Amino acid sequence: MRIEKGNYKGKHPSGAIPSPVIMEAAKRKIVNGTITCGDAEDIARTLLKSMLEVGTVIDLMETQIEKCQLGLFGYHPDQKIVSPAQKIDPKVEEAVRTKLINGRLACHDAWQLSKAFALPRIDISSVCEAKGIKIGPCQLGAF
Repeated sequence: MRIEKGNYKGKHPSGAIPSPVIMEAAKRKIVNGTITCGDAEDIARTLLKSMLEVGTVIDLMETQIEKCQLGLFGYHPDQKIVSPAQKIDPKVEEAVRTKLINGRLACHDAWQLSKAFALPRIDISSVCEAKGIKIGPCQLGAF
């Protein structure tokens, strides 16, 4: 389901009520109507909430998420900054492939692999970009 900018709450049931605690934390991080993926992660970690809970509140607030930590969306002037990896460690590629579900790597799994291999998160998405592997779903529910 593709939701147009400015109708993020359309992904959720009508009448959904955002958590006041998450909403207040998000308000402190929103700049010019946007919040970064990293700030959303900080909110989730600080409040001991899931990324999806935080993402849902951000959607209900009609706030745009930017600067995906995998480099997939929210950058200017282009939407994404990830580029295909030039060199790929066969162990990393194998680990990515073992996590695929219907040919896709979940965002959460990409983050876990970056931690396991002590690599920046964008390096995992660069491997996927080089191998034609799509990443999704997003932990925040952005895609």
